[in-house]
Amino acid sequence: MLNISKFKSLLAFIATSLIVLVAGPAGAKVEGDTIVLGSAISFTGKYSTNGIHASNGYNLAVKKINEAGGVTVGGKKYKLKIQYYDDESTPARTAQLLERLIKQDGVKYMLGPYSSATTKAAAPVTEKYKIPMVEAEGASRSLFSQGYQYMFAVLSTSEQYLASSIALAAELAEKNGRKPQDLKVAMVFENDPFSLDVRAGVADDVSKYGMKTVIDDKMPRDLSDISATLTKVKALKPDVLVVSGHSKGAATAARQIKEMKIQVPIIAITHCEAAKIIAKFGSATEGILCPTQWSETLSYSDSLFGKAKDYDTLFKKEYSGYKNVPYQSAQASAAVQVWKDAFERANSFDTDKLREALAATDLETFYGRIKFSPEGNNVAKPMVLRQIQNGKLNVVAPSKWASHPVVFPRKVSY
Repeated sequence: MLNISKFKSLLAFIATSLIVLVAGPAGAKVEGDTIVLGSAISFTGKYSTNGIHASNGYNLAVKKINEAGGVTVGGKKYKLKIQYYDDESTPARTAQLLERLIKQDGVKYMLGPYSSATTKAAAPVTEKYKIPMVEAEGASRSLFSQGYQYMFAVLSTSEQYLASSIALAAELAEKNGRKPQDLKVAMVFENDPFSLDVRAGVADDVSKYGMKTVIDDKMPRDLSDISATLTKVKALKPDVLVVSGHSKGAATAARQIKEMKIQVPIIAITHCEAAKIIAKFGSATEGILCPTQWSETLSYSDSLFGKAKDYDTLFKKEYSGYKNVPYQSAQASAAVQVWKDAFERANSFDTDKLREALAATDLETFYGRIKFSPEGNNVAKPMVLRQIQNGKLNVVAPSKWASHPVVFPRKVSY
């Protein structure tokens, strides 16, 4: 028979266990010696190429951090693990899956999805439940005007992506005895939050330099054909052509520029690396300008990955088939590094303490410096512009970061 003392002890143990079971998911998703991060990301659908690039970046950072001893919280070492769901490149699905991660799976620390559209769906969910999210792939500037307190982005915002190509066009015009206001600009963009913000940045700089926009088109929903725009390009002969439509749009543009033998002095396209346009379309891509969040030639470094070049080498060793490491992968790895740094500075699994630690981030990484504004965007790292030269992507602007001079005008023998 159980005596009173033992019975009271048993009741106390059961009560304590119940408290832990109830309070555990609300405080943290930690399984033994493992911290679980969650992400709804695009493994299928139109964003799947970049979704896979991003997940590769997440996974490489987790592997590297775990091999280096993990994350230290309260004097104990923890490993990282990521719980993924496929959002099928559909924003509504992203929101549903985040609800599932938070409410059913008890995950309290999030990594972002791929794309601005899906991040726009994710942010209200993480905000509702006060779950910190470090995102690496949603660059739309409108994300950072909503007052979100739990979303932090390691990347530069989207209006910066192609604006640098307009500034470069103005600079080259003046060097060649022309006035920037004499230049004609053609634009074609996907009708999504990211690309429309890219367009806004381009439009601002076109206006700033007094250039003339002669084409301002939207890509079709499936991003499979911009021949109508390119036909107008042939007729109107612009000085600059800018294109943004994620990986599929980049591949479509590069393919049809080759097929239609388009000759424009300056062509700038987002997502060149992720779309692998050099491998797919060869010498026809020579001279194309490609904005990037990161390059292996930059002088960034940290104690985990080493130099930017070291990360490039490691990534290619880990994932075969990459001629160029997409910046989407690099910034995804940086997002995991931000989580490690926040856990260790907060020295806690409490989501509010972690949010405070994330807000105070000031971190040097192989990807660049990461420091968040009160709105949650990274204000410490610039965009750079690369040009395809002899089949390689070389940084040509801004001049501070340039590894090679720009080749101008672009002239390709198709």
